Amino acid sequence: MKVLVEADGGSRGNPGPAGFGAVVWSADRQSVLAERKEAIGIATNNVAEYRGLIAGLEAAADVGATEVAVSMDSKLVVEQMTGRWRVKHVDMIPLHGRARELAADFDRVSYSWIPRAKNSHADQLANEAMDAAAEATAKELTSQPAAPKTAAAAAQSTSSPGWTGAMGAPTRFLLLRHGQTELSVERRYSGRGNPALTDLGQRQADAAAQYLAERDDIAAVISSPLQRASLTAEAAAKALRLDVTIDADLIETDFGKWEGLTFREAAERDPDLHSRWLRDTSLAPPDGESFDEVAHRVRRARNRIIAEHGDATVLVVSHVTPIKTVLRLALDAGPSVLYRMHLDLASLSIAEFYPDGVASVRLVNQTSYL
Repeated sequence: MKVLVEADGGSRGNPGPAGFGAVVWSADRQSVLAERKEAIGIATNNVAEYRGLIAGLEAAADVGATEVAVSMDSKLVVEQMTGRWRVKHVDMIPLHGRARELAADFDRVSYSWIPRAKNSHADQLANEAMDAAAEATAKELTSQPAAPKTAAAAAQSTSSPGWTGAMGAPTRFLLLRHGQTELSVERRYSGRGNPALTDLGQRQADAAAQYLAERDDIAAVISSPLQRASLTAEAAAKALRLDVTIDADLIETDFGKWEGLTFREAAERDPDLHSRWLRDTSLAPPDGESFDEVAHRVRRARNRIIAEHGDATVLVVSHVTPIKTVLRLALDAGPSVLYRMHLDLASLSIAEFYPDGVASVRLVNQTSYL
C-alpha cells in the first residue's frame, strides 16, 4: 500500500518551545489515515523537523504502508534524507540515523520539498504542538522561584568571553555575498543592474544554504532587493525554514555610468576620476554613488537590524561593498580598508555588535563549503 506523508516541525525562538506534526494520507490524498503531533520542550527548528519526519514514518508503518512519498517544507531534511547534503551537525546525526532505519523497512521511500503553504495540515498540527510546548514552558517558569545569581554568573551573563571586555550579548551578523552572475564572470561593474544568478551561482547559493542550515541559531534572513542577492537568500531561507526580509539599504553601490563596464573600460572613459575614485571614498562615479554614501545607508541598516533583532544571529545577504562596510564598522577602521579587503562570491563573513558599542569580526571570506 502506498501512502503520502506530510511532516512539519518548528521552534518559537530557535531554540525555543518546539513541536512537530505529521499526517499520513491515502495515495489519492482523499483520506487521512493517521495523525501525529507532540510538544518536545525546548529544541531547534531542525530537531523538530526531523522528529516530525520520524513520527510520520512511524505512523505510516502503523497503517501497513509499503511505499511512502514524504513531502516536507524543510529543505535541510529533504536534502539530507536523499543523500544530496551531508549531515554534519551533532544533533542531527542520531535523528537522521533513526529516520533512515525506519525508511529501510519500506519497499520504497521518496522525499520532496513543498512550500509551507502546501504543507498546511502538518503545519497546523506542529503549531498546536508548539502552543502546548510554549504553555508548558511558561508554567514551568512561573512556578519556579528565581535562583539567586552569583557574582560569577552575573559577570558571565553581561560580558563576552575573551579580552575585548565587551558587555552583553551581541547581534551576530552572518554576512553572505551573493552567488555568481554573468557580470561577475566578465568582471564588470555590477551595481544597480539586476542580473540573475548563473547556474554556478545557484549551486553556490545552495552550497551556502546547506552549510548555514547546520547552524541552528539563525533567527532571520535579510537581503538586498536585487535578485542575485534575493535568490541567494531564498536558498538559505528555504533550508532554514525562514522568510526573507528585504532591506533596500543593503543594495549594492550605484556605479552610475560605469555600470556594466570593465575596470579598463571605466578607466578609459573617465581616467582622472577613476584613478582618484580608487583612493577617495567621497568621490562618486558619474551619476553614481560614493562609498561614503553607501556607508551612511549601510550604517542605518545595521542599526535597524540591531534594534529589531537584539542578541540574535541574523543572516544578511548582500553585495561586496555593503558587506565590506559592515566589516569596516565592526573593525572601526578607516575607509582605506575597503580597498584592501577581498570577498569571493558566495563567501561568508561574521561580525558581532555588542550593546555597549564594542564590536568584533569573527570571520572573513569563508568559502570552504563551495
